[in-house]
Amino acid sequence: MDMEKAIVHRGRWARLRAVMDRAARGGDICVGFLGGSITQGSLASKPELCYASLVADWWRKSFPTAAVRDVNAGIGGTTSQFGAARAGEDLLCYGPDVVFIEFSVNDENTPHFRETYEGLVRRVYAAGPAVVLIHNVRYDDGSSAEDVHREIGAHYDLPSVSLRAVLWPEVEAGRIPARDVTPDDLHPNDRGHAIVAEAVTALLERVKAAAEAGDGPETEGPLPPPLTENAYEHSVRYRNDNCAPALDGFVPDHAPQEHITQMFRRGYTAWHKGDAIRFSVEGTCLAVQYRKSVKKPAPIARAVVDGDESHALVLDANFDEDWGDCLYLQDLLVHGQDGPHTVDITVVEDHENDAVPFYLVSVIASR
Repeated sequence: MDMEKAIVHRGRWARLRAVMDRAARGGDICVGFLGGSITQGSLASKPELCYASLVADWWRKSFPTAAVRDVNAGIGGTTSQFGAARAGEDLLCYGPDVVFIEFSVNDENTPHFRETYEGLVRRVYAAGPAVVLIHNVRYDDGSSAEDVHREIGAHYDLPSVSLRAVLWPEVEAGRIPARDVTPDDLHPNDRGHAIVAEAVTALLERVKAAAEAGDGPETEGPLPPPLTENAYEHSVRYRNDNCAPALDGFVPDHAPQEHITQMFRRGYTAWHKGDAIRFSVEGTCLAVQYRKSVKKPAPIARAVVDGDESHALVLDANFDEDWGDCLYLQDLLVHGQDGPHTVDITVVEDHENDAVPFYLVSVIASR
């Protein structure tokens, strides 16, 4: 495969070249990754064979005198909307010099995810690191959110690589059997992860070669105005360590969260019909995160914003899939009035033999 085809947008290289210049001088650099299950390393036979580890290894091998550390902030089954809300505490707090963002098979190809992706990109870029966008693809039908994501990448002139451009045509034509690169048409196996890494490092090699050849300096350019309404750039997750909601039966979960993949931490649990919790938050977009459990039955709750019972939303903690518990994100308000809002969550159905409690992970407010 010609990995040059994977580079679907060259973008500006000023920040990448600055990181490589520092690495070439033996400096300390931090390489960060933010995405879903593919970034987390799902279906790689061991962590060091996932694409993120392989890309981090490229930095170490390419700049042997540099001190390279890497931070993998991938969480399976999550979207760029959640990514925008957690980028600060899960990745940016480590001071990454370059961040690789991967959400194209987690988001949907819709205007909503164009906007949430832009919010994430702006939040990360505004923190100062170089940003590279990675677009993965489904190998059964070639679908992804790449179209809307590439609009954001082009708008901010960010380097971008696409597996739909380089690997999907080979799979679609039968030249590479899908099972050679993925066991489930979504998550790469070891060979698939290696190909994702090759697509990314093809871009990095091009940047490195340009710097070593003494090509003219790159310019960064000003941050352009948002392409969308951009309500997700400043998102806040409200959990039991940073807020004090009114509790009536819900109990804070104070079990320590030792790793970001321990998603059901710092939330609130409730077992019984009538248990309630009220948040007071500010923003134009509100969402709730809760656990959908494969252990059944589980309680069912209802969410109401600003007392508007006519638009109440059911939060059913019973998960219909069997691959594991799901950190489910439900929008409650999209582009509403800016200002203070109340979010009331009440358990409306329990069962005598409930296997697990209703687990409220967080409320997310964005503006």
